Amino acid sequence: MGKFQIITHPLIQHKLTILRQTKTGSKDFRELVNEIAMLMGYEVTRELPLEDVEIETPITQTVQKRLSGKKMAIVPILRAGIGMVDGFLSLVPAAKVGHIGMYRDEETLKPVEYLVKLPEDIDQRQIFVVDPMLATGGSAILAIDSLKKRGASNIKFVCLVSAPEGVKALQEAHPDIDIFTAALDEKLNENGYIVPGLGDAGDRLFGTK
Repeated sequence: MGKFQIITHPLIQHKLTILRQTKTGSKDFRELVNEIAMLMGYEVTRELPLEDVEIETPITQTVQKRLSGKKMAIVPILRAGIGMVDGFLSLVPAAKVGHIGMYRDEETLKPVEYLVKLPEDIDQRQIFVVDPMLATGGSAILAIDSLKKRGASNIKFVCLVSAPEGVKALQEAHPDIDIFTAALDEKLNENGYIVPGLGDAGDRLFGTK
């Protein structure tokens, strides 16, 4: 079973509280999502492999550590996942960015995939799938299905707020995936929204209704 980790760093929790509030407008919401994603990125990249490399300092030759060339990809689930990309890229600027587009069918509440655009060598990359919300788990499951169909195997899912139902569904569908979240909320309501949650992350990021 992949690991499930709630990242409880005080700065993340503080920023998440502001993010949740109705009075936080789109501009601040975007900035906060970006900042929280960067802080979470620091935590979720903790296990990246290192290798020894010989370098020269002004004083001497020495053997030190660097990332061992495991190529990375950040894959936001559209629309809202886009808000987390820059935060990750500020830590790992050489990462490639793929996109998986989904919308929620208002009748069935199930996700429908409409776009998959990924780096050609996606099967060789450490992948971070990012989406602010893990609600029913449907979008995350479908996105990871898409990645696995294309040969990807090294996948971590990163979200800001999760519901127990979504975590359970994602773990059952993809037991090998590590899940990172900044908060495990109480439940889903009858409309499939996380309670207390923060509303619709896409609408709040982009100022739509």
